[in-house]
This record gives sequence, C-alpha cells and structure tokens, in this order.
Amino acid sequence: MTGAVGHYENFPVASWLCPPALRPPIVAIYHFARSADDIADEGDAPAETRLSLLADMRRDLLAAADGRWQDSARPGLFEPLAHAIATHALPVPLLGDLLSAFEQDVRHTASGHRYGDLDELLHYCRLSANPVGRLLLHLYGIGDDRSLRQSDAVCSALQLINFWQDISRDHARGRHYLPADVLARHGVRIEDFAPQSDNDHCAAVVRELCEDARQRMVRGAPLATRVPGRAGWELRLVVQGGLRILEHCAALHWRTWRTRPRLRRSDLPVLLWRALRQRRAPPA
Repeated sequence: MTGAVGHYENFPVASWLCPPALRPPIVAIYHFARSADDIADEGDAPAETRLSLLADMRRDLLAAADGRWQDSARPGLFEPLAHAIATHALPVPLLGDLLSAFEQDVRHTASGHRYGDLDELLHYCRLSANPVGRLLLHLYGIGDDRSLRQSDAVCSALQLINFWQDISRDHARGRHYLPADVLARHGVRIEDFAPQSDNDHCAAVVRELCEDARQRMVRGAPLATRVPGRAGWELRLVVQGGLRILEHCAALHWRTWRTRPRLRRSDLPVLLWRALRQRRAPPA
C-alpha cells in the first residue's frame, strides 16, 4: 500500500487513520528505515561503501538511543528518532534488526546468494519486516504473545507478497528471493523467470508461494480486530490490501514476473468494504 510519506511500501505509514499523537514516532521510524533502504538499494555504489554507510547508521542509532544525536551526520534523521526513542521507549534492537536486513541484502546481492528454502527467507523477514509491526504494537501499548505472533504473521506475509509481486524488479537488481527448493520441486530455474517467459511451471511456483503468504496473512488477520481505534482500522486495510494484491496475482494467472500487480484507486472501495466486514476475533 502507499504510505503518506510517498513511497510504495508493504505497510502504510502515518496515514490519516493513524492516531495523530503517534504520527511523529511512526514517521521517524519510517524515515530511518527508508534512509537505510536507500543506502542498500539506490545508486551504483560498491557493496563495501554501502556496508560502511550502514555501519555509520548503526553507530548513529546507538548514539541516538543515548541522546547523542547531535554527533550524527544526519541530524534531521536522528533527532526525531532520538526523541521517539526517549519519549516512547522504542526497543532499539528492533531498529537494529532492520539495519541487519539491509546489510544482508547488500551482501547477498554482491555474492549472488540464492535462498535455499522458505525457512531461510522467513529468517530474513524476521529482520526486515517483523520489527516494523512490533514497533507499531509497542507504540499502541500492545505486547502480549498472541498479538506479537499475529503481527509477525502479517508482516512476514506482507514481505513475501512484496517479493512475489516484485520478481522482475528484484531480478534486475540481482536479488533472488525465490526459494531454491520450491524451484526444484517444479523443475524450473531462476533464469526461467525472464520478462517474456510464459512458463506454466514458473506460474505454479508463484501460485504456491502466494498461497503460503495468504495463509500467513489469514493467521495474523485477527490482530486487526483487537487493535483499538483508528490504528485497528488502518491494520484492517493493511491486511485487506495484502490479500487484494494476491487476488491480482491470481488474475494474472500467477505470471507476476511478466506484469507487476499493484493496488489502484479502484481497489479502495473493495478494501474499505472488506475492512468493515472483517469480523472481530473471538476472545482468547
């Protein structure tokens, strides 16, 4: 979905549904993650330079946690983050996990690494996506085990959905998230996902992976009915947006490496209707 800050993301950021008092810390978290992601992805800098810049961000993060953001080369980034950490007691290790995910992306892209199975990919999701949900739950004052598990399920599902809709973009950047064991089971290679390829076996790979993501989203979806107020409605839209993308994948006959599915304005009434109809979870 599209966040209020202007980048396509797998979660909305500081939208009009977000509680106004929480917009500053959420925006601070987003800008931190976006800046690190840009270091890992943008431009043509070598891996060593990207890793050095990410190491600088990690040092600045630790300084911000100690209230020493003034020493940062990015005061406009770390001053609001330091304020959010101090005001809301943000768990700094979760922010560090995001940096670890970006570092992993840089190293894997440089080495041509390919994920062996879904478990390895889910470990990456635990660094790249799940911390975002846990940080938001922390801001909402929610920290019970069931909510954290469901948040992880939603965030991992969103990350995986993003992978399966972005196959062509990621391959062009030398990033390959399709698990090797799933490819082998269907008798295809990453090279078979060429932009003009129309391979039924490749489509079967995408279908299997999208179904896995859908099941994870469904397992985590009840969380949205327990988060109170406007934040809960935003989470409902996040869940429904992810499920809607999967419907677009199916409409493309799972050939997402040929045509990238995305949400459009015409999807908004569908998302709103489904969010309204999403039932409240039964008591534990």
